[in-house]
Amino acid sequence: MEMRTLGRTGIKVSPLCLGAMMFGAWGNPDHDDSVRIIHRALDSGINFIDTADVYSAGESEVIVGEALATVDRSRVVVATKVFSPMGDDPNAQGSSRRWIVAECENSLRRLGTEYIDLYQVHRPDEATDLDETLGALSDLVHAGKIRAFGSSTYPSERIVEAQWVAERRGRERFRTEQPPYSILVRGIEADVLPVAQAYGMGVIPWSPLAGGWLSGRFGAGKENTSARAALVPGRYDLSLPANQRKLEIVTELATVADKAGLTMVELALAFVLEHPAISAAIIGPRTMEQLETQLSAPDVHLDASVLDQIDEIVPPGSNINREDSGWTPPSLADARLRRRH
Repeated sequence: MEMRTLGRTGIKVSPLCLGAMMFGAWGNPDHDDSVRIIHRALDSGINFIDTADVYSAGESEVIVGEALATVDRSRVVVATKVFSPMGDDPNAQGSSRRWIVAECENSLRRLGTEYIDLYQVHRPDEATDLDETLGALSDLVHAGKIRAFGSSTYPSERIVEAQWVAERRGRERFRTEQPPYSILVRGIEADVLPVAQAYGMGVIPWSPLAGGWLSGRFGAGKENTSARAALVPGRYDLSLPANQRKLEIVTELATVADKAGLTMVELALAFVLEHPAISAAIIGPRTMEQLETQLSAPDVHLDASVLDQIDEIVPPGSNINREDSGWTPPSLADARLRRRH
């Protein structure tokens, strides 16, 4: 695969990043099979793996570590994340210095590695000062525990604020952003992607297949078999008008893909990779078969007519279902923040 540069870090990564969320209890509990999938991805030319502490309560990181143990670790770019609750301890979550430093050590142990190439804050943390977070992450860079750090699912204003705080407080800065992005979830085109480009940040979107909606397994008369439906039902429940609309769009996109001589998977992944802000798209296979259907995507390039057809079906900058944005600001999620009494 032709390598791309991860923002301005100088780190070269494959256009496909192997997401490990489905390795472990959340998806594929067979460690040996998951390791085989990881090794097949590496053999195909993928050099970038993304996981998180919270995925199957750390089991995903353990599986990635098992796969790394029998390959040349120095040739693999390993990314993981911190923020989500890891048990019932109220301090075992968030982006405080206390938790970031402790959980980085936990992730290093589970991954069986001496350093993490990219350490990401999984979601915005309204309870913690950004300088506290950036200070802790900067110290981990200086200590050699991590090579770079980034954000995930941050709104554009939070990304800008973090850049300003880093400059004014003399901190290292977020070098990447990991947002949701697909044909069905295009909201970030309006703000996050232009902001990331302005600050030279690499962008590694999650769910380019929209949680399976663009895998070719969804459509009229097809049963929803996504393993993720139980985790986030609001994104799949067909009693919701937004999800019904997604089903209609998938049917229209299938026609576009057929006329272009592509599979739905190739169309969806190629669409994401066409955007100039994107460094790599995170794929999340649960099985070897799912991985194999996605490996051809970097060789596909969509011409203007195909991209225009997609724009007509899903307008640029729009999300079909608000649930798919991945994060709701507290000011919207909590009615008490909008009322005096």
